[in-house]
Amino acid sequence: MKAIRRFSVRTVLPNRIEGLGVLASNLRWSWHPPTRDLFESIDAGKWTAAKHDPVKLLSRLSADELAALAADDEFVGRVVAANEDLHHYLTEERWYQRWSREQEERGAAAPQAIAYFSPEFGITAVLPQYSGGLGILAGDHLKTASDLGVPIVGVGLFYKTGYFKQKLSRDGWQLETYPVLDPDELPLSLLREEDDTPAVVSIDLPAGRVLHAHVWKAQVGRVPLLLLDSDVPGNDEAARRVTETLYGGGGDTRLEQELLLGIGGVRALRLWSRLTGAPAPEVYHTNEGHAGFLGVERIAELIRDEGLTFDQALEAVRAATVFTTHTPVPAGIDRFPADKINLYFGGALEIPGVPVDRLLALGAEGYEGGTPGIFNMAVMGLRLAQRANGVSKLHGVVSREMFDGLWPGFDDVEVPITSITNGVHPPTWVDRQVYDAARTHLGTADLAADDAWDRIDEIPAEAIWHTKAQMRRQLIEDARRRLRSSWRKRGATKAELGWVDDVLDPNVLTIGFARRVPTYKRLTLMLSDTDRLKSLLLHPTRPVQLVIAGKSHPADETGKRLIQQMVQFTDDPEVRHRIVFLPNYDIAMAQLLYPGCDVWLNNPLRPFEACGTSGMKAALNGGLNLSILDGWWDEWFDGRNGWAIPTADGVDDPDRRDDIEAAALYDLIEHNVTVPFYDRGADGLPHTWISMMTHTLKTLGPKVLAGRMVKEYTERLYAPAAAAGRAMDGPAWKGAKDLAAYKTKVRQAWPAVEVEHVESWGVSDSPQIGDTLHVKAFIDLAGLSPDEVAVQLVHGRVTGDDDLTEIAVAALGYEETDGEARAVYSGEICMDRTGSFGYSVRVVPRHGGLASYAEMGLARIA
Repeated sequence: MKAIRRFSVRTVLPNRIEGLGVLASNLRWSWHPPTRDLFESIDAGKWTAAKHDPVKLLSRLSADELAALAADDEFVGRVVAANEDLHHYLTEERWYQRWSREQEERGAAAPQAIAYFSPEFGITAVLPQYSGGLGILAGDHLKTASDLGVPIVGVGLFYKTGYFKQKLSRDGWQLETYPVLDPDELPLSLLREEDDTPAVVSIDLPAGRVLHAHVWKAQVGRVPLLLLDSDVPGNDEAARRVTETLYGGGGDTRLEQELLLGIGGVRALRLWSRLTGAPAPEVYHTNEGHAGFLGVERIAELIRDEGLTFDQALEAVRAATVFTTHTPVPAGIDRFPADKINLYFGGALEIPGVPVDRLLALGAEGYEGGTPGIFNMAVMGLRLAQRANGVSKLHGVVSREMFDGLWPGFDDVEVPITSITNGVHPPTWVDRQVYDAARTHLGTADLAADDAWDRIDEIPAEAIWHTKAQMRRQLIEDARRRLRSSWRKRGATKAELGWVDDVLDPNVLTIGFARRVPTYKRLTLMLSDTDRLKSLLLHPTRPVQLVIAGKSHPADETGKRLIQQMVQFTDDPEVRHRIVFLPNYDIAMAQLLYPGCDVWLNNPLRPFEACGTSGMKAALNGGLNLSILDGWWDEWFDGRNGWAIPTADGVDDPDRRDDIEAAALYDLIEHNVTVPFYDRGADGLPHTWISMMTHTLKTLGPKVLAGRMVKEYTERLYAPAAAAGRAMDGPAWKGAKDLAAYKTKVRQAWPAVEVEHVESWGVSDSPQIGDTLHVKAFIDLAGLSPDEVAVQLVHGRVTGDDDLTEIAVAALGYEETDGEARAVYSGEICMDRTGSFGYSVRVVPRHGGLASYAEMGLARIA
C-alpha cells in the first residue's frame, strides 16, 4: 500500500545533547573521523543501517534512546567536546587569513567572498548531487576551501532524484532507478525570510510561465553551499521537474536548469547576503559552462542598478569572473539552437538593456570551424570571463587548441587559457589506516602541514605492506557484499551465490578501474583480447584481479553496451573469482576502492582525459598508477611512481589503435607490474614494490593535494580577478566605462591599422649565436595613440611553410611619429639559439584593464 501523503518529522534532541544536531548539520563530519566515531558509538548497527548518515541515524532513535544518551555524562562530555572542536575549526585563523594579511601589507586586498558555481557537487554519498568527476572536484574544492579558510560560497541545484541509482539486469544491461530525496531528511536547511516563509527565487519563462525555486543550504565546514530547488508550490508540473534529475530531461529542461543555476544562482546569492549579512562575492567562478548565464544576470544588475550600458557592464562582469573548462571533448559542451535562446531572452522576455542579439553574440560560434546558428555555453563562459583555465597542463594545451578560434592572429600558446591541475581532498579519500600508520611512525598524520613527505621512508616496510593488505582485504569484503546484492537484484537466489564467498583473493595483485563510461574512457579496452586477459587473471604464480565500476549516462546506449559487454565477461564462471563489476559507483564505494587497489588503471583515448583525479586518490593510499599519458599523469609520471601505457598516436583506424594499446597494456601487466609485486624477499615482503609505493607518496603526495590546487586558484586567479573587478568599480564605474570606450575605439579603428614597413639590420647572411638583430617598424595607427597599442617582435623557429613555432615575443618601443604620420617603433633581440629562425612584427591592443595582449583577439601582422 502506498502513502497518499508523506512528510518528515524532525527529531527533537534533549538539551544536553542538542549539539548532535549541530554536528549532523555541518558536513564536516563527512571528512572528520572523530565526529563519525561519535555518531557510530551511539549504535553501531543503526549507524550502518543509516549508511553512515548522522541525520538519518538521529531520526531513527526513539525518545527513550535519546533520553538515555542525554543521561550519560561521559557521552554528553564527548558531544560538548566535539562541538567545541567544530567551533574552533569554524573560527580559527587559517591559511587564507594569514595570506590575506600578507596581501594587505603589500597593498593588495584579498577577496572578501568568492562565489563558486557548479551544476553538481560531490560532498558525501549522503547528499547524492553528483554524477562524476566534475561534481567530485567541486566537492573537494569546497571542502579544501573550508580547511584553508578561503571565503567561498557554493551555488548549485538540488536534484530531487540526484543522478540515478544503477543496477543490472540478468543479462548485464544497466538499469536506472530514481529514488526521491526528501531534503527534510538530509543535512540541509531552507533559506527563509524574516517572517519564516521560504525565500523564493523567480525567473520568467516563455508563454507567461514563471519558474520559482526555494534555496537549500548545506554547510560544508566553513563554506555555505546554496542549492536551488524548483519542486515548490506555485510552479506548474514542468517547472517542478526542472531540478528533478541531474543532467536529465530534454533540451528545454537542460536550458532551464542552466538558467536557474546561472541567473537564479546570482539571485540566490543576493538573498543570502540580504538575509545573513554575508558580503557580496567579489569573484565569480564558473565551473564549466553550465552556469554561464550568471554573467548575463550580473550584466543586467549593473544596467538596472548602476545605469551602465551593456558594454560597460560587460567589462565590469568579465573582470571579476573566472571560467574553468573541464572537457577536452566538444560533445561534452552544452550547445543550443539560437532560436531557443531567442525564445527565452527575446520579445517580452528581453532583459532591459540586454538586447537578445548582444546576448546571442556571447555564445555564437562565429569563428572558423564554428557552426552558425548555435549558442555554445563554453564559448559564452570564455567571453564572459577575463581569466580561464583548464585542469591539467595537457588539458590547458588541448583547451587552447580547442578554442583558438576565439583569438585569431595568435599562436595557440598565446591563447589566454591557463591551467591549474586538479587536486584531491585527502581527508575524504585517504583511508584512516594510512593516517594511523603515519601517526604511529612519523608522529603526525598531517604530512603537508608538518612538511613530512620526505620522511615517509621512516615508516617500516612491514608496516606499509600490512596497512595495504588490510585495505585490500577491506575492499574485498565490501566487493563481495556488493556483488551478492547485485546478483540478488539480477534474480539470483541465495542458493546460487555460494561462489561469491570466494570472489577475489586478499593476497592477489588488485587492479582498480572505475569512472564514468563515455566511449573515450574505453572501459572495454582490456577486453580486446579476452584470452590474453584470462591468462593474466589466471596466471599460476602471478595472477591479477580486477575490480571495475562505472555508470553510463541513461541516454548513452553505446556506454550501456560497453557495460553489458564487461559484465558478461565478469559473469564467466572461469574468471568471475578474479574480476568483478560493481554497480552504483559512488563516493561510498570509492572510499574503499581507492585504498584497496594496488594499481589504478586508466586507459582513455589520449588526449581526451582532462585530468582524471581518481588516480590521485589511489596514489595517496599507496597505489601505483598504470595509465595512458593523459591528464595529470602526463604531467607527473616519472618512471618510478607507476607505468605509462604507450599510445599509438597517429594511427587513424580506432580499432587498430585500441588493439595496439591493449597489447601494450597486457605486456606491461605481465612483465612489468606483476613481477615486482610477487618478487618477495626473505622476509616475505616485495621490497621493490614497497619502494615504488613510498616514492609515489613522497613525490606525488604534495602535488595531488587539493590544498595546492585551491591555493593556486586563490593566488593566480581569484586575487587578480578581485583586483580587476575593483579597478572597474571605481568612482561612478570609471574603470568599466574607460575600458568599454577603449575597446569600442580600438575595434572601430582596427580594420585600418597596418604594419606598413619593417626594416632590420645587424645580422649577416650567416648569423650566429650572439648576433644582435635590430628591427624598426612603421605603423599606421589609424587614429589610435601610440600608448593604446603594443608593437611586438614575434620570433621563433620556422617550418617549411614559413610558419613560426616555439615563438617568443619581444616588445618594440615607440620612437616617434614620422613625416608620413606613421608611428615608428624599434627594438632588438640577441640571437640565442641555433637552427631555423624567423620573425614578424605584430600590433596588438594595450590597456591596463586587459589581462593579456591577446584578450581582444585582435592582431595586425606584417
